[in-house]
Amino acid sequence: MKTALKEGQQIHRHVIASGFGSNLFVQTSLLNFYMKCEEVALGRKVFDEITEKNVVAWSAIIGGYSRVGMVNEAFRLFRDMQRAKVEPDGMTMVSVISACTVSGALDLGKWLHAYIDKKAIKNDLEVSTALVNMYAKCGCIEKAKEIFEVMPVKDAKAWSSMIVGFAIHGHAEEALETFSRMEEDKIEPNNVTLIGVLLACAHGGLASEGRKYWSCMLESGIEPSIEHYGCMVDLLCRANPIEEAYGFVESMPIDPNPAIWRTLLVSCKKNKMLGKGEIVAERLLKLEPLNAENYILLSSLYASSSDWVKMSHVRKQMRERGIKAIPGCSSIEINGFVHEFVMGDWSHPEAKEIKEIIRDIEVRVHGTGREPWIAAVLRYVGDEEKRDALYEHSERLAIAYGLLKTKAPEVIRIVKNLRVCADCHEVTKIISRLYNREIIVRDRIRFHKFVDGACSCRDFW
Repeated sequence: MKTALKEGQQIHRHVIASGFGSNLFVQTSLLNFYMKCEEVALGRKVFDEITEKNVVAWSAIIGGYSRVGMVNEAFRLFRDMQRAKVEPDGMTMVSVISACTVSGALDLGKWLHAYIDKKAIKNDLEVSTALVNMYAKCGCIEKAKEIFEVMPVKDAKAWSSMIVGFAIHGHAEEALETFSRMEEDKIEPNNVTLIGVLLACAHGGLASEGRKYWSCMLESGIEPSIEHYGCMVDLLCRANPIEEAYGFVESMPIDPNPAIWRTLLVSCKKNKMLGKGEIVAERLLKLEPLNAENYILLSSLYASSSDWVKMSHVRKQMRERGIKAIPGCSSIEINGFVHEFVMGDWSHPEAKEIKEIIRDIEVRVHGTGREPWIAAVLRYVGDEEKRDALYEHSERLAIAYGLLKTKAPEVIRIVKNLRVCADCHEVTKIISRLYNREIIVRDRIRFHKFVDGACSCRDFW
């Protein structure tokens, strides 16, 4: 991509020198090029220079911002497009819907769905599939299913979106049933389809079924990608025979990537297998010596065994190499705007009110007799400081803001960039019961639906 970018910039300079810099067709092509290279600053500069912006230009800029996760900017541009009285087409709607999918902005996604119907925008295969994907990844799996079932034509991408949707919601049986229907309709599965099937088996604890589908893949002559191998390792790790998972990785015909070694390391930590975990960590750090997440996992492995000396050594290595941990970030959509929260960050304009809600949660949860799992805090500090750190986790700040700004029975929907920690998972179950609120959290792994003190994942994630 860097080479393509360099060549594209050379063409851009040639275009300007040749006097074609103000040609709408050329400008739109350059804009599309920069946005697909994820060079949004360069793309925005080209976009701003276009005097008569057509629907293609607007779609390209909105899609570019959506692709890099700058969702609020994508939404603002869509509103600017409306003010400019440029009618969006299906491509524009797919781009904006994709921004909702990334951010978990369900309310805006619903509005866009209604807008499509109101404006009679052609709801073709691409738009319908984008809606299925959006509803599934914004926590409304039933609505995704409803749209999917009435689609007159379904291609592999549509089937895959539905299967993956069921998988990340923990609806393993429905995912596998949908895959069977896809086979009956003689639709050839793609890589994403099979990833969804294996994810469903992993998240549903269906180890034997996962092994069966894996064998069928191999017998069908399908060459597994690294993502398929990753799903299979995840499935074997969740089934708990870590030795089988480790042996599977060692026998892979392609080199395991860092994500696979991380999956093994997480399993070693969960099962407190310090020796095996150190072997896995050594392999992982050789591949990615500057990735903070790897050091955090190794620290967590030592902390789970109360080996504070080795944990401190890992932290020292991070400091000496200038490696900083990726902070947990959680977002919540309120009135069409996505609010983001980072652990310990109190810069939000309503921070004072959020702190009051956090304090109320702490008092009420403590009143149930539940004590914080301070072992989840990977710092050798006092217990009181560890308790405070847990209550400043990003998802708790987002949940507190949801309690502050919404009332029952409105669902609180959170999107987190990392995996939910065990303590937050347990506390969120209690919050859902104490405050009589349904809370849906989409973390990096899957969805968690908290209702009346229980989670849809059945504590298996």
